[in-house]
Amino acid sequence: MNLEDHPLRYALANELHARPFPAIPCPGQALFLAIKEPAQAAKRDRARDRAHLLALLDRFGADHPAPDATHYFGDLGKFRLKWEQHTEFVTYTAFLDSNGERPFDPAIWDVFPEDWLADSPGTRVTSAHIRIEDTPDERQIADALNEWMVPESLAVSHVLDQTAIIAGDFRIDSAGHMRFAVFCKPDTGSRRIGRIVQRICEIETYKAMSMLGLPRARDISRRMGEMDESLAGLVSDMTGDLSKPDETLTQLLAIAAELEKLQTESAFRFGATGAYEALVMQRIEVMREERFRGRQTFGEFMMRRFDPAMRTVKATERRLLSMTERAIRAGDLLRTRVDVDRSAQNQVLLASMDRRADLQLRLQRTVEGLSVVAISYYAVNLVVYLLGPVAEGSGMSSTLLTGLVVVPVVLLVWLVVRSIRRSMEK
Repeated sequence: MNLEDHPLRYALANELHARPFPAIPCPGQALFLAIKEPAQAAKRDRARDRAHLLALLDRFGADHPAPDATHYFGDLGKFRLKWEQHTEFVTYTAFLDSNGERPFDPAIWDVFPEDWLADSPGTRVTSAHIRIEDTPDERQIADALNEWMVPESLAVSHVLDQTAIIAGDFRIDSAGHMRFAVFCKPDTGSRRIGRIVQRICEIETYKAMSMLGLPRARDISRRMGEMDESLAGLVSDMTGDLSKPDETLTQLLAIAAELEKLQTESAFRFGATGAYEALVMQRIEVMREERFRGRQTFGEFMMRRFDPAMRTVKATERRLLSMTERAIRAGDLLRTRVDVDRSAQNQVLLASMDRRADLQLRLQRTVEGLSVVAISYYAVNLVVYLLGPVAEGSGMSSTLLTGLVVVPVVLLVWLVVRSIRRSMEK
C-alpha cells in the first residue's frame, strides 16, 4: 500500500512481543535475581544496569543486546539467561535443563560469579530458586514439600487446569533465597512451564517491591502520631479565646507544610506499592488456582500475610491525606478568625478616628472664631489708620471712628473666612 506508516508503528507493535515467555523443559531449575538501586527511580542510572549485563555476557562470549534494549534472552553455555529492565529494578533469570541430585543446592548459584555480584549497581530485592520436577504422585509431592519447605507457611495449589502444581513457603533459606517448586504432568509443554515459572518470579518480585512501602508507612505513622496530638491541641485552643492567634496560625502552617512534605516524599512509594499489589493479585488470578490436599493456596497466603501490610500502607496514605486536609482547614478557619478580629479592631480604630476628627473639627471652628477676632483687630487698626486723617478733618474723634468701623470690619472678615472654609470643604 502506498501509505506512510506512523514512525512508531513498528516499535509499538514489537513492544508487545519484547518479553516472550521462556520455554523450560521438565525437569529443570530457574535461578531468579532482582536488583534495585538504593536511589530514587528518577535518578536511576540505566547505563550501569546495561554495563553490568555486558560484563556478564563478555565472560561467556555472548552477543550484546541492542543499545536501547530493555530485554535480553540468550544462551550462555551451560545455562540460558533472561534479563529484563524495569522502572525500579532489573532481573536476571538463569535456566538450567537439569535439577541436580541435591534439591535447592546453593552451589548451583555459581553460574553468577561472586565478583560480578559484588559489582552489582544496587542491592538485592529478592532472589528465588525454583525447582521443576515431573513427579505425578501427590503423596511424593507432599513428602518432598515437607522436607524442602516450612509447613507452617507453605502454600500449594494446582494451576492452569491442574496441569501443574506450584509450591512455596515465602521464606528465605540459609543460602539467602526463596524456594519454589513446580511439579508438572508428563504432557505439560515447555512453554506452559515457562509461563508458570515467569508468573512465580513476577509474584515474588512484585510482592517484595510492594512491601517496600510498609517501612515508609510505619515511619510516617510515628511522625503523624506526634503531629496529630499537636494539631488536635491547636484546634482545641481555637474554640476558646486565643491570646496569640498569629502564633497559633504559624504553628498550624508549619504542621501543614510538614504534612505536605511527607505526602510529597511518600507519593511515589505509596503509588508504586498499590501498583505492585495489583500486579501480584493479577498474576495469581491468571494461574487459576485449585486447592491441593487441603493446603492453602497462593491467593489465601497473600490474603492472610500480604494484604494486612498493604492495608497498613493504604490506611497510612489515607490518614496522611486526611491530616493534611485537616491542617489546611484549621489554618483557613483560624485565618478567617484572625481576619474577623482584625476587622473588629479596625472598626474600633475607625470609630476612634471619627471621634478625633469630630474633636478636630470643633477645635478648628473654635480656632476659626478666634482667628476672625484676631484678623478683625488688625483690620480695624488698618482702617483707622487709613481713615484717620479724613476723620480728623471732619472733627470726628478716633474713638468714634474705631467704634463705627468695628462691626462692618468684623462682619466682612467673618464672611471672607466663611467663604474660604466652604470652598475648601467643597
